[in-house]
Amino acid sequence: MAPINYFFRHEVAEKVRQEGREEGRAERRRTYRAEMVLNILEWRDIEVPDSVRERVRTCTDLDELELWAKRAVHATDAAQLFREA
Repeated sequence: MAPINYFFRHEVAEKVRQEGREEGRAERRRTYRAEMVLNILEWRDIEVPDSVRERVRTCTDLDELELWAKRAVHATDAAQLFREA
């Protein structure tokens, strides 16, 4: 039986793998930022309702997550993350 070459080297295969790696990195950055927002609130002993936790964890906009992290530093309750300044 001939060995199976799992590391197929073709231009299209390489591109698909690279796109997958980039998507994985973006997802890790998004997850990290979302968890950082929640951690800031928890470190400050601010109660985080499930609705806020869900909204933060499902957000896909890195800029918005960064804004929420900045707001979390000064917030007195979790809902303040989403209020316009």
